[in-house]
Amino acid sequence: MSVNRCLYLLPRLQRHISPRTARITAAGCQASAGSSLLHRQHQAGSVVCSRNVSSNNSSPKPPDTSLFVPVSLKADSLVDGDVGAELTQPLDKNELLKLMNRFYKRKEMQMLAADSGLDARLFHQAFISFRKYVLEMTALPADLHIVLSDIRYGAGHIDDIYPYFLRHAKQIFPMLDCMDDLRKISDLRVPANWYPEARAIQRKVIFHAGPTNSGKTYHAIQRYLTAKSGVYCGPLKLLAHEIFEKSNTAGVACDLVTGEERTFVDLDSRPAAHVACTIEMCNVTTKYEVAVIDEIQMIRDSSRGWAWTRALLGLCAEEIHVCGEPAAIDFVRELMYTTGEEMEVNTYKRLTPITVLDQAVESLDNLSPGDCIVCFSKNDIYSISRQIEARGKECAVIYGSLPPGTKLSQAKKFNDPDDPCKILVATDAIGMGLNLSIKRIIFNSLVKPNTNEKGEKQMETISTSQALQIAGRAGRFSSIFKDGEVTTMHRDDLPILKEILRHSVDPIETAGLHPTAEQIEMFAYHLPDATLSNLIEIFVSLSQVDGMYFVCNIDDFKFLADMIQHIPLNLRSRYVFCTAPINRKQLFVCTSFLKFARQFSRDEPLTFDWICRHIHWPLPPPKNIKDLVHLEAVHDVLDLYLWLSYRFMDMFPDTVMVRAIQQKLDQIIQEGVRNITRLIRATDPPITDLLQKQSKRRNKTVGSKSPKGKKGDRKEKESSLAYRLIKDGLLTPHLLQELQKEWFKDQVQDSTNQSTLDPEGNKEKEGKV
Repeated sequence: MSVNRCLYLLPRLQRHISPRTARITAAGCQASAGSSLLHRQHQAGSVVCSRNVSSNNSSPKPPDTSLFVPVSLKADSLVDGDVGAELTQPLDKNELLKLMNRFYKRKEMQMLAADSGLDARLFHQAFISFRKYVLEMTALPADLHIVLSDIRYGAGHIDDIYPYFLRHAKQIFPMLDCMDDLRKISDLRVPANWYPEARAIQRKVIFHAGPTNSGKTYHAIQRYLTAKSGVYCGPLKLLAHEIFEKSNTAGVACDLVTGEERTFVDLDSRPAAHVACTIEMCNVTTKYEVAVIDEIQMIRDSSRGWAWTRALLGLCAEEIHVCGEPAAIDFVRELMYTTGEEMEVNTYKRLTPITVLDQAVESLDNLSPGDCIVCFSKNDIYSISRQIEARGKECAVIYGSLPPGTKLSQAKKFNDPDDPCKILVATDAIGMGLNLSIKRIIFNSLVKPNTNEKGEKQMETISTSQALQIAGRAGRFSSIFKDGEVTTMHRDDLPILKEILRHSVDPIETAGLHPTAEQIEMFAYHLPDATLSNLIEIFVSLSQVDGMYFVCNIDDFKFLADMIQHIPLNLRSRYVFCTAPINRKQLFVCTSFLKFARQFSRDEPLTFDWICRHIHWPLPPPKNIKDLVHLEAVHDVLDLYLWLSYRFMDMFPDTVMVRAIQQKLDQIIQEGVRNITRLIRATDPPITDLLQKQSKRRNKTVGSKSPKGKKGDRKEKESSLAYRLIKDGLLTPHLLQELQKEWFKDQVQDSTNQSTLDPEGNKEKEGKV
């Protein structure tokens, strides 16, 4: 090659090398800038704690590298051609493959890569990507081309490839270059420092401890009502509504704030000095004289515990009144040590006695006025309410997915002394939030489906805390039944219940935390190509918490994030959508959520007409249980609309009209629940036919055998309502058997009556229930 040619090519080579170096240096500067910002944020919110947390000095845990997804790289276009080939000579692909494989087998390279954060998994993924890059690029960067050429002809060592391999690895795994910053962002060890406004004042913390029906919340609310300003934070919308109404009735102007509702007592929508809210909605920057945090034991809840932690550490109030179980006293005192605040404890005893009976109910024939049968599934509620009304008694029904208005309507019906309804069938939704006149709590079962901290579904016996919370609803101070009783439906469950209630409640040991939108945005700054689901997974993987905290379950968040990942949304909007309170078991709600996000991404407002078309409004009254379940899902969809409307007002503009049809829907659902027995009974021909056929099969002689596996029978069964209800989880085989028994019993009774009245009319009655 001539000297003039070399002089011509060298400046071009420098242009190719320098920009790459500059980009790497710039990236390092950005990371440093982010680190400095984080350092200033931590300093701004820092306080001197009254005790040291030992885990602050613990070494960071290694990241879960299975969460690291390699970034797809775009090939650089070298407009000046293949400079490396011009300076040396073209490289043979077969020789390159041999060089790459020799490099991969070098143990020293793997050890060196491990020091840079590349464990065996990441090293392998990075090598596969790097080898593909080297073999498939039409023109390699000049510096890499020259190094490979030198190694090929013995002028270099195979280890000289490592800097270029590491450069490539950091391009496809950008978190390697900013791992220290990611660890700082996800450091959750001192959450008290997140709330500088609260730390700027010396708060007085008063813990009102006692069992249910002890008056602990009452005493806290009395102080709330006498304060110049205050906030009540409750776990349920019904509790927030109750305090909202009680406060305004007492002449203390109070606003209501829930995820789906904002109610201002001032006609000009100016905020009142008092506010009742669900705990997720409390404002940690507004200053109050008094704050009330109800049901503090829920701070350990695997899904919602973070909201209690945030309220307890972050509310800017001169007095913080905490209400809950005595099992939380020591833990809350420990948390207050981290803020340097002292705690005063007021303990209360139950106002009315409660007795665990020595006999189980055993039969629904033994029910009395004021009884409440507690079930842990809708199927059991449907079955038991059907059996109760078959005995000529009316019953009210309350379960979690019912709209608040329907719950209140059923509670009013049960509480009304002039109403013939004297029996209540409910889930543990009655554990808090409703005032009910219950004489006796009857546990139909002691096993409840639950989700552990790992997000795994499991069936387990209810805890002492849960049992006490539910049993405590019997014999309320404000009800007509002053003395409460507790027992079980089945004889075998009674000794188990007594053993559960004999134990003391396990002391609370940890509080929940959850990554904020700001923390995830800082993560996204360093990992711009990662999905939201992947971002939050990496965050949790890297997060450091001390022994007093845990990171709440994020499965629902990830589920929603994955569902709308393909929809173009900015990160903040995507994060807000994924925090929406959605029951992911309801297919219609999930589908609606997806449509909402898609419409939002098009920048097209979700109008009243749009939502009416989507839910097919107006809706008819339910004809069967499946219709009722669908109406409940539609109500949840309207709740989702209202929830989003307070976060994106321009895109969800028709809240007034949507709330109006939601109230009408609530009335339709209330009517359906009032007629729930009629819905459960065999009003739909397919289930009637199936019950009739199966009862006839039971009456066949033992020796008769029917052919197995007929396709017609299988298709008929799969098309029946009973099969579909079982498949959808709305009907259990056990419940179906109970319905079969009742249907057969009714058939025999109807046949007997008809034989007495009209011996010729038996065939006309066949098949009717």
